[in-house]
Amino acid sequence: MGPYPARLDVPYELVEHVSWLLYEHRRARNTRWRRLGCFKQALLTLLHLRKDETFWQLGDGFGISQATAWRYVDETLDVLAGWAPSLHEALTGLGEGDHVIVDGTLIPIDRIRADEPYYSMKHCKHGMNVQVIARPDGTPLWFSRATPGRTHDLTAARAHGIVPACLTRQILVLADRAYQGTGATVRTPYYHHREQPEHYQQFNRDHARLRAPRERAFAQVKSWRLLRRARCSTRRIITIVQAVHTLLTCSYSG
Repeated sequence: MGPYPARLDVPYELVEHVSWLLYEHRRARNTRWRRLGCFKQALLTLLHLRKDETFWQLGDGFGISQATAWRYVDETLDVLAGWAPSLHEALTGLGEGDHVIVDGTLIPIDRIRADEPYYSMKHCKHGMNVQVIARPDGTPLWFSRATPGRTHDLTAARAHGIVPACLTRQILVLADRAYQGTGATVRTPYYHHREQPEHYQQFNRDHARLRAPRERAFAQVKSWRLLRRARCSTRRIITIVQAVHTLLTCSYSG
């Protein structure tokens, strides 16, 4: 079977940026000649992330072996993950008077029933829990490290240090009922609001309206089809999420 041409729906500048990161990585390691240049290696990886093409398909399209395609993608993911901003870097510029939206999303994975730590009772499927911090307009600011899908959102938020980081800067955090009892600067809806006074019900309506843009942040993550159902190891998902984080950061900063 022969290769086929395809259009990649990412900005050309993003491919160039990734290729420059690879160039600096190769120069730092004094890497010798490669079958693919930095630009094609960047394109290879973005195709894998964006279209979820297999290594066999990538190798066939770029004229390299399946093993070589895997090595190139693996190397690029490590480079991109190394440039992912930390939580404190992502919150730089925010302070008292600002607010962010915090929520968790599940990255579905291929696992059997015996892998209990990765089974999410909320979503009724196996996956990895990723905490997302977004701006009021839904622009993603930060993605946490992926944890087993059984992890509760509140437990994950505390483990990643989201609450104290926002409290230090006096940033208001809007979250759903899963984060009930967090305290600090976190605001969640009231329980049993239908039995509460009208101003409680109005608070819940306003709270839901302000949190609605979080779906845009989730859509940005799932636009990389590899994360719609990851078939790799759970350890590699952590690197992939951080790599996508870097790509989204570059897209918005550019």
